[in-house]
Amino acid sequence: MQHILDAILAASDDPRSIASEDFANLEIPESYRAVTVHKDEVDMFEGLASKDKDPRRSLHVEDVALPELGPGEAYVAVMASAINYNTVWTSIFEPVSTFGFLERYGRMSELTKRHDLPYHVVGSDLSGVVLRTGPGVTRWQPGTEVVAHCLSVELEDPDGHDDTMLDPQQRIWGFETNFGGLAHIALVKANQLMPKPAHLTWEEAASPGLVNCTAYRQLVSKNGGAMKQGDNVLIWGASGGLGGFATQYALNGGATPVCVVSNEEKAQIARSMGAELIINRSEEGYRFWKDEHTQDPQEWKRFGARIRELTGGEDIDIVFEHPGRETFGASVYVTRKGGTITTCASTSGYMHEYDNRYLWMNLKKIISSHFANYRESWEANRLIAKGKIHPTLSRTYSLDEVGQAALDVHHNKHQGKVGVLCLAPEEGLGVRDHELRARHETAINRFRGV
Repeated sequence: MQHILDAILAASDDPRSIASEDFANLEIPESYRAVTVHKDEVDMFEGLASKDKDPRRSLHVEDVALPELGPGEAYVAVMASAINYNTVWTSIFEPVSTFGFLERYGRMSELTKRHDLPYHVVGSDLSGVVLRTGPGVTRWQPGTEVVAHCLSVELEDPDGHDDTMLDPQQRIWGFETNFGGLAHIALVKANQLMPKPAHLTWEEAASPGLVNCTAYRQLVSKNGGAMKQGDNVLIWGASGGLGGFATQYALNGGATPVCVVSNEEKAQIARSMGAELIINRSEEGYRFWKDEHTQDPQEWKRFGARIRELTGGEDIDIVFEHPGRETFGASVYVTRKGGTITTCASTSGYMHEYDNRYLWMNLKKIISSHFANYRESWEANRLIAKGKIHPTLSRTYSLDEVGQAALDVHHNKHQGKVGVLCLAPEEGLGVRDHELRARHETAINRFRGV
């Protein structure tokens, strides 16, 4: 891979492409370095509580064989990637082992059999450079700097042609497919590719991907919350990976975010983004569950009263929900009559409980949201590229440190997004538009050093 890295590092400052006319002729090795989990280790954490399952034991950094390049696909030299909760779930084999996904995908066709292997190359974010494209790819040329969104679709069924997220064969790349982004080379469908924002480093450009697109659909898109100017938006985990983007979208779109955070450090991050209405859960001591089986409606009411105190008596129009079980009852309660709870992820548990009287009698809506379609992803990336929305990168690890990076996310020791250098030898490389970067330097670095 060294000759490929040398070609990338020797590139000019042309923001459109780093390709020489000979870039397509670079030799691609038969194997590459990647982060994997192993099929024969899926029971390694049996009997342990989730919090005690250690990704450092299950994530391996090793050489794997280069998969065959198929029609409509591309090899990308990965300069940087990032950690998402789906990598944590993969590494601790919860709620199910991802090898079941790979087995089912492998049964579809001769080509998809490539994905059904005794190892799974993980990772659902990347920034890098196109190395090769398969038959039928015309938009993307070798040498082009790109980022990738994680939606993998086949689109052979009619269902996905209005919204590709409804394709029966919709999968999340690097989670429900193999050959993900925590590697030196990734295999992607060409319709996952988008232009790399020219003012960002490799690690900054890789970090928004999954969470930025997810937040855009969940809050802004007509397929999610359809947020409008003046809306009061309750954002759980407002300085985290998802919440940090939701807060930016609310402020950018003329809404009023009510930011829920867990400590003063995170509250300061929310304020630095421009948010004014902050609820520090630790200071105010909300306990929505009396015990493992019983919620406390009095705490919902206390929470709702605090929201109205901050908003001047108004209730919440849209709840940006992703913690799940711990917070869902409160989210349904505090939403205004006719309002919307948009939900994804459920990082605190998938089995949600709420009092249906507050939903049904007040005509509230629960909208499920899962990642984003290509158009939504493109729009979200375009806003990053224009400097309207900024990455939330707080720390970057090397590929060999990926187990520790995943552990930090698993135990919520991180702020914003955690990046991973793949081929990039150090942080700070890959900036093409220095003028745009200079205008937004403070915002780009907002989550660092906290």
